[in-house]
Amino acid sequence: MSTNVAYTKRFNAVLAYIDENLEGDLSVNTLSRVANFSAFHFHRQFSAFVGVPVSRYVQLMRLRRAAHRLATVAEHSVLEAALGAAFESPEAFCRAFSRAFGMSPSAFRKEPNWQVWNTVFAIPHFSRTIMMQIRVVQFPEVRVAAFEHRGPAGLLNESVRKFIEWRKQSGQSPVASSRSFGIPFGNPDTTPAQAFRFAICGEIHEAVAPNEFGVRETVIPGGRCAVVRHVGSPDHIGETIYPIYRDWLPASGEELRDQPLFFHYLSLFPETPQDQWQTDVYVPLQ
Repeated sequence: MSTNVAYTKRFNAVLAYIDENLEGDLSVNTLSRVANFSAFHFHRQFSAFVGVPVSRYVQLMRLRRAAHRLATVAEHSVLEAALGAAFESPEAFCRAFSRAFGMSPSAFRKEPNWQVWNTVFAIPHFSRTIMMQIRVVQFPEVRVAAFEHRGPAGLLNESVRKFIEWRKQSGQSPVASSRSFGIPFGNPDTTPAQAFRFAICGEIHEAVAPNEFGVRETVIPGGRCAVVRHVGSPDHIGETIYPIYRDWLPASGEELRDQPLFFHYLSLFPETPQDQWQTDVYVPLQ
């Protein structure tokens, strides 16, 4: 194993440990032992590898989880978020949250600003990793049954449940043997909530039968695409998408096709926990 690969493996182990122990001891001494590095040098090594100091990274990951829980779990209180993020008091948590996101935890819960979220988490290591993983492929056209969600992105799961019910009742596009896709028509971070549209899709090999659900047939066009795999909850998928447009596209010399990006869902819920989901993000190119 080369020195660089071994070095990367050790730091990836540290990042995984942080993810799995956000409520535990994430001191420099603990993390340097996980990496098998000298605590004396660990600060500088971590900053060089990840792009931000270790204390800043740990705080960002804790705030990231707290923000997600506040936005998605109605009964999750600011006090619970503060304790879960290992802050000594709700006041200290609120100050750190406001510095990071430009709004209080309560305001974020009422109206999450995911665009700021993705700016805050533009960590160089993540962007580098994503850019290294991007491939340009020829995507073959696929026929799909589509159910269009209209309205706030936060209500998307209700529409997903309706589409799953259609799949079960119709027997068309069976989950076990048909690919599942999603097509966002617009950026949920910037599109007004009521104007947001998202097509929930399942692969088909025959015409969609008339139905009461409003499911219809459409096609995801074939063509050249940039593709990268997002691992983790779809709620964090913006952290994978933004570097494609911000970092990879300007440096690639590629031009976008006039077609929305789309997702190929490789995992199913509840069989796979959402934090372990794998989703391929396709960005159509000319």
